[in-house]
Formats: sequence, C-alpha cells, structure tokens
Amino acid sequence: MTIKFVVGECTLNIVSAYATHAGMNEEVKRHFWEGLYEIVRNVLPAERLFIEGDSNGHIGSSTSGYSEVHEGFSFGDMNGGGTSLLDFVKAFELVIANLSFPKREEYLVTFQSAVAKTHIDYLLLRRCDRGLCKDCKVISGEILATQHRLLVIDTGIMWTIEDHVGSLD
Repeated sequence: MTIKFVVGECTLNIVSAYATHAGMNEEVKRHFWEGLYEIVRNVLPAERLFIEGDSNGHIGSSTSGYSEVHEGFSFGDMNGGGTSLLDFVKAFELVIANLSFPKREEYLVTFQSAVAKTHIDYLLLRRCDRGLCKDCKVISGEILATQHRLLVIDTGIMWTIEDHVGSLD
C-alpha cells in the first residue's frame, strides 16, 4: 500500500510493505520484490520516501558489505530474506532507520511469539533524508492484535494542519 501526502511544498510517500512468508516458493518472493522495486522507482527523487513493513528477513548485527545501509544495531544472524532486503536498500540508496540507534533488545524486537523473538520489521528512508530521523524504536509492552509490535520514528518535527493550510475557521 502506498499513500502520498502533499504538505506545503513537501511530498511524502509512505509505503507499507509486507513480504511473503519465508516458506513461500522463490517465484512468489521474486514477485514481491519486483513489485516493491516498481513502487520505489516511481517515487520522484525530490519526494520523501518512508517504507515500513515486515520483510520476513533477519538482517542480524553484522554490517559486512552493507555498512552504508545500517549500523548493525540488531541481533541474531542474517538469512536469505535479510539479504534480499539489504540488496534492495542498497540499490535504492536507502537506510534502515531502526538499525541506526543502539537500543536494548526490548526496543528492537518487532515480532514476538511464545517460541521466538525476532527483528523482521524495518523502517527505510532515503539516505539523503537520514537526518530527519532523530530516533526509532519499538514501543515495548504495546498490546496489538497480532504478534508484531509497534515501530515508531521520531523526526523531531512537530506540525499541524493549520501550519500548512491556514486556519480552519
């Protein structure tokens, strides 16, 4: 899903992307990544881009070969889904915002069940917009309908509709 907001002279594209489950065949996974590539290719370079979603991939804490896209503040080991995500992020000159800040594990875990804790949900933005993200973490203790936990970004920017369209009177 993609939503485009125009606020003043700024255009903001928000993409919600949920990858296929790890057990799906390679053709289905390839179709997902091709679709996401197409969406991002259609966002103009002058526009802001935020992609949030479940990649069903583990990136792990190693930055080997990907130091320009994340700073290694994760846990565990990389898997094939993580490699696909990192290659995508690198190809579009994005960064993974929620791997840019040191956090305790409770603020990193984005999926938790009775048998596992993982980090599979990521927030991506263009490298040139990296300065917009002042912090990014999981809200610990958040009760959600699924086992995914809420991921939030702090841009340090506060605004209201009145700031951009005038008084509503």
